[in-house]
Amino acid sequence: MTLTGLSADVRTTAKRAVLISGGGVSGPALAYWLHRSGCAVTVVEKAGAPRDAGYPVDIRGTALEVVRRMGVLRRLRDAHIDSRRVTFLHADGSEVASLTPHTVTGGAGGRDLEVRRGDLTAILYAAVRDDVEFLFDDSIDTLDQSGQGVDVTFRSGRRRTFDLVVGADGMHSHTRERLFGPEEQFHRYLGYCFALFTMPNTFGLSREVVLWNTPGKAAALYAVGDNDEVHAFLNFHQPQPPAGALHSPDAQRDLVATAFAGAGWEVAGMVSAMRDADDLFFDTAGQIRMPHWSSGRVALVGDAAYAPSFLTGQGTSLALAGAYMLANALATHQDHTAAFAGYERGMREFAAMNQALAENGAATLFPVTARALEQRNTMLRDLLTMPPATARPAHSALTLPAFAPVP
Repeated sequence: MTLTGLSADVRTTAKRAVLISGGGVSGPALAYWLHRSGCAVTVVEKAGAPRDAGYPVDIRGTALEVVRRMGVLRRLRDAHIDSRRVTFLHADGSEVASLTPHTVTGGAGGRDLEVRRGDLTAILYAAVRDDVEFLFDDSIDTLDQSGQGVDVTFRSGRRRTFDLVVGADGMHSHTRERLFGPEEQFHRYLGYCFALFTMPNTFGLSREVVLWNTPGKAAALYAVGDNDEVHAFLNFHQPQPPAGALHSPDAQRDLVATAFAGAGWEVAGMVSAMRDADDLFFDTAGQIRMPHWSSGRVALVGDAAYAPSFLTGQGTSLALAGAYMLANALATHQDHTAAFAGYERGMREFAAMNQALAENGAATLFPVTARALEQRNTMLRDLLTMPPATARPAHSALTLPAFAPVP
């Protein structure tokens, strides 16, 4: 087994050498727990440094217990955005209802966390950077499992051998594609396209979300604080995925502009800002559903294995919980085949329950027909006079086992 670049004391004490592809959320979280169990962990990340941008993300239910056990809960609470309201608008910009965020999401007010993705990745990176090897500005080129381990060639040209490799590289995972085949086999398209970008906060918004709807279209502005920028979001129903636009930023901008042509409220200004945005992120709403999450000595975690889509608000929580469950299974079983099987047994039902939330999320946020939109608006108005909703059972449906002790 080749462990080039690792110190002698790590080579002699590590039970396994594990490579994690992806330095976002699930990658560093998995690295934390694998290091705790005695593994020598390397994380490869194609970005040149920890990513400090991204839309705010939620941490709920079982995932809160994961970050508590990691010792980072206090730091995350300090980074909590604490949005005050979500205001829904009619097509003409008049108000439908203004509600607390947890009333809309089904979260637990006062317990759930919402943080900037960049803050979360920075906190997770700080928790492991002194114990884990990071290879930034690089990625996996080839994987070969014909020997006793996994022979990895990186795009930089370096070669290493690891006992195990884990793909934590997101919904469009290259690790998954290399091992299991094209994404189309596992991608479940949910009927929407969306664009995310930042734009000037000329609206006087502070710690709030404003969401405008017409049938099949939505535009949102999200101010995470008292900043001079807001996160802008444009979402529209598209019966079939726009294959031709997924790899062309110009085609993406044209597609969004066409979908929102003639829209009211502030949408024209948002489309104009999107044209000039240097941080545009365009994608389709979808899920990853796979019959198995591992092949040989390679496994997948987080969005790479079971992306639930942004419609559930549970992608980050599933990534954190999945990292814990995979690391615990590997700490429990010396045989990786048994470990990967145990990981799937422990995690699959929880992932499926949270993926099922997408239908309710789409109905609440993005109704496709005029009738469905009016039904949604009636429901929102009713929530103004109803007691706060309790947290959705799916958020906490997984009880974490105690982490396996280091032998």
